[in-house]
Amino acid sequence: MKKMLVTIGLIIFLVGAFVFNNKLYLPPLPIENLSKKTVIEKINDSETRMVKLSNENGYEWYVIKERNISAADEMIKEMLDQNGWIFKQKEGNGLFFERHDESSIVSTQMWTGDYVLVKIPISFNE
Repeated sequence: MKKMLVTIGLIIFLVGAFVFNNKLYLPPLPIENLSKKTVIEKINDSETRMVKLSNENGYEWYVIKERNISAADEMIKEMLDQNGWIFKQKEGNGLFFERHDESSIVSTQMWTGDYVLVKIPISFNE
């Protein structure tokens, strides 16, 4: 009986360690080619609060280490202003920008309580 309890305890510990190490407890990512663990490592290893994650399906994905979505929005506005984009308005999770006769939308999403995911059309950097 004691041996069985030790075995069950060891199994529970190993499963828990696997779940924690691979960040399986975090919400799903909308980015196909990155694991949750990779995203957390990239932002934690960075000296900035905003880190580019990947290019996927015509979008650039970023993660911002920020609990306040308004503060994250301001970081996005500053970054895009440097490329000549002018912020027009926010509706829901979309930030609307214009440059010359073009318009585009940046989407934000609270991923956890500590991180905001940002989806920017690649055309913003052209």
